[in-house]
Amino acid sequence: MKFSVKTVFAAVLLSAVPIALAQDAATDVKKGAEATGHETKKVATKTAKGTEKAADKTGAATEKSAKATGHTTKKAAKTVGKDTEKAADKTGSEVKKGAKATGHETKKAAEKTADAVK
Repeated sequence: MKFSVKTVFAAVLLSAVPIALAQDAATDVKKGAEATGHETKKVATKTAKGTEKAADKTGAATEKSAKATGHTTKKAAKTVGKDTEKAADKTGSEVKKGAKATGHETKKAAEKTADAVK
């Protein structure tokens, strides 16, 4: 069997084409993976910044709300304290009036009893 140089050369060339294409495909895959990694990193950085901003805003809003609640609670406590003091004063006054009236009636009853005994 005689092989001609042309046949051998053609066989070598045909076998080299798949190898070249495989290397080209590997390079493309590598480039695609690198690009995907780069884009993923960019998106992750943007997401982290957005999350940080949202957390800052939430913290500021919570702090503001806590201050407002504290202020409102303080005002309510003062009002309740004043109202309680007024009610206690009125109650004390009414108790004092009742005690005087009871004392007066008791004194009158005692005088009647003393007059009846004589």
